[in-house]
Amino acid sequence: MQHSIIIKDIQDLDRAAGEFLAETAGHKLIAFYAPMGAGKTTFTTALCRALGVQADAVSSPTFAIVNEYRAADGESIYHFDFYRLKGPAEAFDIGLYDYLDSGSLCLMEWPENIEEIIPEETLKVSITVLPDGSRELSWSE
Repeated sequence: MQHSIIIKDIQDLDRAAGEFLAETAGHKLIAFYAPMGAGKTTFTTALCRALGVQADAVSSPTFAIVNEYRAADGESIYHFDFYRLKGPAEAFDIGLYDYLDSGSLCLMEWPENIEEIIPEETLKVSITVLPDGSRELSWSE
């Protein structure tokens, strides 16, 4: 089944994040595919805010590779940015599977850089920039 959510503008992020979380409930591994500047980190921030993470705690893990946040319920959320990785070996070096096997929500940016080791059960979400500047989130289940 194909799913889609349109994010009209930045003011629409919180609505879209809530809708996305409701529609993807039960998925713990979520990978975001999008070009540079499409809003992967911005949307991840909105998701974390919807889960009760303090807004100022969320930042791009481009240099750290992974950031850990705490949701309002105390659960860990792991936010990955694989942009700088040159392949799976570097992902193994950070203990990727320890995070992915933790049962915690794992939000991944630039998963195409380690595509061959992304678990099969990962929900793959595309973010497309539309001609009017809005964004479309799409995924299949």
